[in-house]
Amino acid sequence: MNGKIPTFSPHRVLMPTSDKARGSAASRGYGRRWQKARAAYLAENPVCQCDDAACQRPATEVHHIKAHRGDYDLFWNPSNWQGLTKECHSRLTAKEGPRRYK
Repeated sequence: MNGKIPTFSPHRVLMPTSDKARGSAASRGYGRRWQKARAAYLAENPVCQCDDAACQRPATEVHHIKAHRGDYDLFWNPSNWQGLTKECHSRLTAKEGPRRYK
């Protein structure tokens, strides 16, 4: 035995192999500039803008309504942004399916 304790990682086989090809968040445009724009947008739109009128919870995520797929202009267009709760954002992106970047 080499002294190392084996680590059990049950979800390792479920991780997509394309994560490396996808690049970091910063390389996809979600760096400091995005964080500032996101914070400003959420300050102006503090309530979830999902389709459920009863939701009315604080928005914590900024969703791109139309997937930008690396399109710079679409990425930075505030009319393509939507403030959502984490739950609503996760539900919506799961419905949209996997995203591909250029």
